[in-house]
Amino acid sequence: MEKKTNISGIILSGGKSIRMGENKAFIEIEGVPIIKRIQTLFERLFQEIIIVTNQKELFSALDVKIYGDLIPNWGALAGLYTGLFFSSFPYSFCVACDMPYLNKSLIEYLINKIDDSDVIVPKTQDGLQPLHAIYSKNCLEPIRMTIEQGKYKIIDFYPMVKIKTIGEHEFRSFDPMMESFVNVNTPEELLLARKRNLS
Repeated sequence: MEKKTNISGIILSGGKSIRMGENKAFIEIEGVPIIKRIQTLFERLFQEIIIVTNQKELFSALDVKIYGDLIPNWGALAGLYTGLFFSSFPYSFCVACDMPYLNKSLIEYLINKIDDSDVIVPKTQDGLQPLHAIYSKNCLEPIRMTIEQGKYKIIDFYPMVKIKTIGEHEFRSFDPMMESFVNVNTPEELLLARKRNLS
């Protein structure tokens, strides 16, 4: 039996999936819905799994805690706020529901970097990866303030908290192709993800 960390795993599934035309969480990769792939991995890592969604009925068959957005229509930032609010633990790892290739070793590496920082976030050539990061409950008030300022981006509250950035050179050995950060927002990206799986 693997040792689970005293951390929550948060999955944000509040998007409207307009570009995809169907709910991204239930798109199948290798015959398994993405949300199930994430849940299965999270069960090996975390004491608690939280899904933040405004379509609770879709996820009722999963053995997870399900919460609706505390602040409606405010995107991933409000989803993160909701997940942290309901988390039973000081720290949570947060991802989007459309990331099929999460890497257990990379997530464990980030967990091992927890110190007194409020955010532990990977940085790739594309920039910071706020939807593959660890957050503390200390982020709650800064997030609320950021929303009150009318801002939507997760990184908008970063200047208000203590950040630890994990450079690509640190974790490339775990995930050489940077597959952890692949998400499927469009049919084109889904096609690429499935091709990636075949290569």
